[in-house]
Amino acid sequence: MAVGRLSVMSHPRGPLSQLRRGHEELVLGLLRKHGPLSRGELGKLCRLSRTTLYDILAELISTGAVVTATQQDDTPRGRGRPAETLTLNPDAGQAIGIDFARRALHVAAVNLAHEIVGAASEPHDADLPWEQRVELAERLIGSLSKGDLRLGALSAIGVGVVGPVGGPDSRTDDDTPHPAQVLVRERFGVPVLLDNNARLAALGEAIWGAAAGGQDVLYLRLSHGVGGGLVIAGSLHRGAYGLSGEFGHIMVDPQGPPCSCGGSGCLETVASIRAVLDAYRAAGGRADDVPGLIKAVEAGDATALGLLEGVGTNIGGVLAALCNAIGPSAIVVGGELAAIGAALFQPIERTLHARVMPISRHRITLRPATLGEAAGALGGIALVLHESPLLSRYPAGPDLAQEDPMNHPRPMTERSEVIHERSTLVMRPAKEGS
Repeated sequence: MAVGRLSVMSHPRGPLSQLRRGHEELVLGLLRKHGPLSRGELGKLCRLSRTTLYDILAELISTGAVVTATQQDDTPRGRGRPAETLTLNPDAGQAIGIDFARRALHVAAVNLAHEIVGAASEPHDADLPWEQRVELAERLIGSLSKGDLRLGALSAIGVGVVGPVGGPDSRTDDDTPHPAQVLVRERFGVPVLLDNNARLAALGEAIWGAAAGGQDVLYLRLSHGVGGGLVIAGSLHRGAYGLSGEFGHIMVDPQGPPCSCGGSGCLETVASIRAVLDAYRAAGGRADDVPGLIKAVEAGDATALGLLEGVGTNIGGVLAALCNAIGPSAIVVGGELAAIGAALFQPIERTLHARVMPISRHRITLRPATLGEAAGALGGIALVLHESPLLSRYPAGPDLAQEDPMNHPRPMTERSEVIHERSTLVMRPAKEGS
């Protein structure tokens, strides 16, 4: 199914039009954060002049991004008409996230009211060309809303990819844009915000998932690759060059097999899906995939249980070292291998307890991820909305990254401080028919 034409608010690039766009983003951000507001309430929050605010609102209403609603409640208002409130139009546009995993593609969409429009996934061969991956993304996105998905005022798409990523306007080693960024932008005609998909999954879990509300969170993803992300002091941590979260390349066995990163004995060589399945079959077990391994575990297969004891011990050792260095309050473990459950989590927890500093042992919680395959795509949506305080130190978008080639986050303006202060993303299932 082909995706419908994306309707995007078009804005010229001059200084005055950019200022106006900033005012529009401010008003849209306040409505996302607070829900329906009167014009008076918006005026107090945004600090724009009455004339400017009313002009901006008139434009947003005319484009359909904002709608008016008469709200009748039990509060005494005296004589006159009931107060008219303004709210985001759930049908005015959607924010889209795409996770280009190694062997599968995941997409998700939410509307301007932060209601989940839908999510979809489809596996594919690891060597599928990028052009075909983007075609698959278009088809899956089209399936979410019968081909009529509109970006509206949210004129960008958040994309996650495998491997190190420097920032929203990421470049490859030879200083060319990432192929996913180029092809998605060409296909949908909008800017693309791009980051490592495991780091985006960490963002998703910290906003909507197992660690929602956490200020210091360590996320580990056990999939075809091993990676993760950090939330430190309430902000997503990207590192000096956007290379944070490469936990799969921490050495666990100096004499271990070579790793794709160029090292040897990395955690990924013993805790990725392929490594675990290969080790199980080498020990005499029979399983072609993770569900097959789970069946063996449920049947009490001693070979599978013994193997996972060792895998969990290695994972727990890496997590303990990270905890001693970083001091998180919560550890979230996700990815396909996390579905194995207690046979993997119990040795992880035992090793954590043994190796974490005694003062920290009873202060760290180990939790399974809750967002499943949609975590990375939802993290991409968070980049588009840019409303979570976890992103307060994250580059605001492709324009910012292009202006600053070193990808250094710029100081927050008074406007962005208003948007980010105590902001929260609330995800709700979309109402039937919306």
